Amino acid sequence: MAKAQVVFATITGNNEDIADIITEQFEALGVEVTETEISQTEADDLKNVDICVVCPYTYDEGQLPDEGMDFYEDLKGLDLKGKIYGVAGSGDLFYEDDYNVAVDAFSAAFKQAGATQGAQDIKINLEPDEDDIAALDTFTKKLVEAAG
Repeated sequence: MAKAQVVFATITGNNEDIADIITEQFEALGVEVTETEISQTEADDLKNVDICVVCPYTYDEGQLPDEGMDFYEDLKGLDLKGKIYGVAGSGDLFYEDDYNVAVDAFSAAFKQAGATQGAQDIKINLEPDEDDIAALDTFTKKLVEAAG
């Protein structure tokens, strides 16, 4: 059975909702999954799973979550070759060029760590709607398929 970890950072609750949707889909697909808040998670924990997912928010004008900076820096230094990753986050289109840039930053950190992208990054404006939930379900299925 594949093992997954879903790590989220949230202020408004939107990214926790995204993490919950992904976690529920993993469970429906028979994947053993753990969901944790980013400040309560060591990046090293990702070495113990097959699929790694991060759901970050972008703060203000393109800032990464303050409570996730240690995790982010540690993630870039890991060796995650053979691991599948996905990044899905909520943002606010109001910020235009800075919209959801934390998703891009975490995706780049996973690539730097040698992980394989299992599904396209997902950027959601504010809270997930029905279309977003369907996209997150597809995202999760692709991650499971990529993990074999």
